[in-house]
Amino acid sequence: MNGPLHITPDELAQEALALQRKFAAGLKTLPEVAGHDVHYGATAKQEVWRDGKVVLYRFVGESKPTAKIPLLIVYALVNRPYMVDLQSDRSLVRNLLARGEDVYLIDWGYPDRSDRFLELGDYINRFIDGAVDHLRESSGLDAINLLGICQGGAFSLCYSSLHPEKVKNLVTMVTPVDFHTGDNMLSCWTRDLDVDLFVDTLGNVPADLMNASYLMLKPFRLNLQKYVGLIDILDDEHAVEDFLRMEQWIFDSPDLAGEAFRQFIKQFYQGNGFVNGGIEIDGEAVDLGFVDMPVLNIYAEQDHLVPPDASRALKKLVGTDDYSELSFRGGHIGIYVSGRAQREVPGAIHDWLAARAR
Repeated sequence: MNGPLHITPDELAQEALALQRKFAAGLKTLPEVAGHDVHYGATAKQEVWRDGKVVLYRFVGESKPTAKIPLLIVYALVNRPYMVDLQSDRSLVRNLLARGEDVYLIDWGYPDRSDRFLELGDYINRFIDGAVDHLRESSGLDAINLLGICQGGAFSLCYSSLHPEKVKNLVTMVTPVDFHTGDNMLSCWTRDLDVDLFVDTLGNVPADLMNASYLMLKPFRLNLQKYVGLIDILDDEHAVEDFLRMEQWIFDSPDLAGEAFRQFIKQFYQGNGFVNGGIEIDGEAVDLGFVDMPVLNIYAEQDHLVPPDASRALKKLVGTDDYSELSFRGGHIGIYVSGRAQREVPGAIHDWLAARAR
């Protein structure tokens, strides 16, 4: 007779045997994986410009790009940007290159105590602007294409507002715009933060502290469930490598420059400056009404870090008449690495840019 869980003793025994086999396979798989490095970054790249720790890379595809306008990817500060090129079968960069795009990426590096007083103006008007000017000069063009991701999307919106003549087309991906939507848990946590005391005490914001905050947004899923799920793939060396590669990215996070963090929390999370006004970069007001170039806004429908409503708010704020949205059925990380993302997102970006290449 079945018990209250409707599991027979025979089914329970079979489940126990299957679990035993998984553990036995893990004793073989884990040492093999541990015996060699789990590499990330699928695509060759060349350094083409540098400002201190900040490096601009050009990715090298299997064939020369056919797109005439360079595409610059601007990633967030809180994680390393190799998520967009994690491995050969999970690479936004590789898929864009295969479609003929000329792809560049800003790598922010790892801030240390010497970067404690970097401000948002340094990131936007010094680093992004320096990279853009390099690409404008090297390509002979007045304006280039910009792809901003997450916080990098917010930076790209600021940059496009302040320097609209230098941006031909703007793509934002899982980018927060309205920071005060009701389902934004991270925003709720930061709204009452005494950020002055926080930064004055810590200086730079430790990466481990930021990681712990993100993990606590989904504590069961991110701290327990995924490791239980690891048992199911212990007999698959490639799946284990994929798991470890993702874990490496999650915990390979830079510290955050203290002053830039202070300004970002105050003006964006607490002040909701894109919606309410009040964002100033180097004393100049950011007004999304000056974002008058074509905009493609891509958001993830199950995003727990940037809820869809937080991203969709962009439509009513930008000054362009050429605004498009693309919703992706997945989460904040899946939009880079899932199989569906590889099929849908790079092609959508390329087709949209190609239609506006003149």
